[in-house]
Amino acid sequence: MRELWGDFLPMEEMGNISSLGLAYIGDAVFELHIRLKICRQGKLTASKMHDIAVDHVNAHAQSVYVNKLLPVLSDDELSVFKRGRNAKVYSVPRNADLSEYHAATGLEALIGYLFLRGKNDRLAELFDIMIGE
Repeated sequence: MRELWGDFLPMEEMGNISSLGLAYIGDAVFELHIRLKICRQGKLTASKMHDIAVDHVNAHAQSVYVNKLLPVLSDDELSVFKRGRNAKVYSVPRNADLSEYHAATGLEALIGYLFLRGKNDRLAELFDIMIGE
């Protein structure tokens, strides 16, 4: 999976992307990682693949993953996470607790940041910590 990602944005352009923009990108990267992991499990029905993905791609699950990651984040990564977590969100899904949703937004912002910076090895490390191989 590492070969899919590249350094898409130079550091000087990162300031043009809001924390919610990073979370928007990070959400897509997170879901793609989950979908790839599911597909590697072998032949499953579309319904079963969807059910497995929903178990991972939701505010509650992502807030659990945050708790696994916090001890291993660098100062810079923690700063990006906190900016995303503290971003003003304008709606919260019905099935999400507000604090879990904020944590999930912070996680997605961190993933978006690492993705856009081309930090493929670090992304792989964090995904291994969250979900394992």
